[in-house]
Amino acid sequence: MEQINKLVKTRITLFVALTYVIAWIVFMLIPILGITYGSPVSIIIAAAAMFVPASCSILTRLITKEGFGNMYLRPHFKGNIKKYLLVFFGPSALLFMSAAVYFMIFPGIFDPEFEILNGLASSKNNTGLTMNLLLLILVFQVVIIGPVINIIPTLGEELGWRGYLLPKLRNIVSDRAALIITGVIWGVWHAPIIAMGHNYGTNYSGYPWLGILTMIAFCVVLGVIEGYAAISFESVIPAAMIHSLVNAGAGFPIFLAKGGYNSLLGPSITGLAGMIPFAALAIILLIKAGNGTARVSDKQSTERY
Repeated sequence: MEQINKLVKTRITLFVALTYVIAWIVFMLIPILGITYGSPVSIIIAAAAMFVPASCSILTRLITKEGFGNMYLRPHFKGNIKKYLLVFFGPSALLFMSAAVYFMIFPGIFDPEFEILNGLASSKNNTGLTMNLLLLILVFQVVIIGPVINIIPTLGEELGWRGYLLPKLRNIVSDRAALIITGVIWGVWHAPIIAMGHNYGTNYSGYPWLGILTMIAFCVVLGVIEGYAAISFESVIPAAMIHSLVNAGAGFPIFLAKGGYNSLLGPSITGLAGMIPFAALAIILLIKAGNGTARVSDKQSTERY
C-alpha cells in the first residue's frame, strides 16, 4: 500500500505541476500579446486553457505509464435517469435561488425597471423582441441549454479535475478532504485570469488577492458539488453538465441588477453572497461524504486509478 500511495502522490504532483505550468503559459499569452481581457481573442485563449487539465491527465498517464483504465468518461445512464434529471435541472434552481438570496441581502441593487434588459430589447427592436420575451429566452437558455451548451470545454477541465485529480486524492485522504483540496487547486489555477479581471474586474479593494481568494472559495463550493456528483455517478459527465450550466448562467443575475455593486459579493454566483445557496448544498454534501477513503488493496492494479 505504501508503494501505491507513493506512486499516486507522484502522479498527483506531476499532473498539478503540468496543468499549472501549461495553463498559466496559455493564460499569460493575453497580456504578453497586449490583448485586452474580455475581447474575442482573449476569450478564445481562455477557452483553449480549459482543455489543459484533460490534456495533462493524458500526458501524466503516458509519462507514468499508468494506462487509461478508468477515465470516468462513461455516463452510466442506466439506473441513473432520475439522478441525471436532478443534475440537469437542480443547478438552475440553485442559480435562481442565489439571485433571490443576493437581492434579499442587497435589495438596493435590484433594478425593478430592468434597464439592462430593456436596453438589450431596444437594441434589437427590429425583431419585435420585448423585454419580457428576452427575459424568457434568457431563462430558457439557462435551464434547457445551459447544462449542455458548454459541455465540450467543461469536459476539458473536468477530465482533469474530477476525472483524474479527485480519484487520486480519494486514495490517500478522506473523500471530504479530497473534495476540498481539489477545489482549492482548481481555484488557484484561475489566479492569472482573475488578476486580468475575470469574474470580478479589476476595480475593487484588495485587487487582485481578494478576487483570487473569492474565486478559490467559489471553486471549493462548486468543486464539492461537482465532485460529489462525479463520485456518485463514477463519471465526469454530471460534473461537466453542472460546470456547463454555471458557465452559461453565472452572470444571469447581473441582468437584474443596477450598477455600482461589489463584484466580490455578487450578484453573480461567483460572489460571496451570490454563492450562498451553492455553499449551503456543498456543506450538506461534505457532511454526507464523510471521512471515508477509496483505498484499494495491494493486489489491485494501479491502472485502476
